[in-house]
Amino acid sequence: MGLTDTPRWLPCQYLYDAKGSALFEEITRQPEYYPTRTEAGILERHAADIRDATGPVSLIELGSGSSVKTSHLLSAYAKAGGPVTYVPVDVSAAALERARARIGRLHPTVRVDGIVGRYDEAFPRFRRHSPAMVLFLGSTIGNFNHGESVSFWQRVSRELAPGDYFLLGADLVKDVSVLEAAYNDAAGITAAFTLNVFARMNRELGAGIDLDRLEHVARYNEDWQRVEIFARFNSKQTVRIEPLDSAVEIAAGEMVMVEISRKFLLRDLTSHLATFGFAVRQVYTDDRRWFGLLLLQKEES
Repeated sequence: MGLTDTPRWLPCQYLYDAKGSALFEEITRQPEYYPTRTEAGILERHAADIRDATGPVSLIELGSGSSVKTSHLLSAYAKAGGPVTYVPVDVSAAALERARARIGRLHPTVRVDGIVGRYDEAFPRFRRHSPAMVLFLGSTIGNFNHGESVSFWQRVSRELAPGDYFLLGADLVKDVSVLEAAYNDAAGITAAFTLNVFARMNRELGAGIDLDRLEHVARYNEDWQRVEIFARFNSKQTVRIEPLDSAVEIAAGEMVMVEISRKFLLRDLTSHLATFGFAVRQVYTDDRRWFGLLLLQKEES
């Protein structure tokens, strides 16, 4: 197996600095990138159905970002009457503050109780807000490898009270040309997002990477049902890690894996979730069945 077939992994915490977050928001507006607008359309169409299915619950959103799509759910729960508590969880305090201001304007009766931190920092709060529905949208679950996914669902299952809900957004397997176009937009925004990872390494780690000699590569791996995103080094480079006083040699043609985005078959996903004690109460999809929203309920142990 050659170097080009054996990608290195990059720690995913480098994906989202301020510029990375702004670039991702721009990616979601590209015509090729269907997941955001498709999921938003499903939420707009079915928010009232979801509210009817769950009854009054607190809404806890992991990785809430701007909370724009969630607005459809907040409207449905607020219109049903009674108090509504929304708990957005995000590593960006600025994003939470912007979301709080926006929700205050659009949904003045909704109480916002934000958490600045990682997903797992919110897990101990789940039962405090029960009855609750946890939201994990945008097919972010697809960014986890298998081991990370198992660990995530085990922890969520332990922390949710029986009877509580989980609303999962999942991008579904579809034509390869559609999948690969979504991560190779014509405007080059996804490529800029990939290169920004290495710009951040230069800035924070003194890596000394020549960004002009990197190339964004995104391709669908049918065996693993995932889009794999790499940076290909088009010349030999020495990547320095100044805080550790170390360096790594990267050969010409070698690729560093930056991100994965797994795609799902509904039958496989629902079977997988059942092993963690989640029953699928309803599945909502768009007309093309490109994206799914799964309403799950935690069962008694």
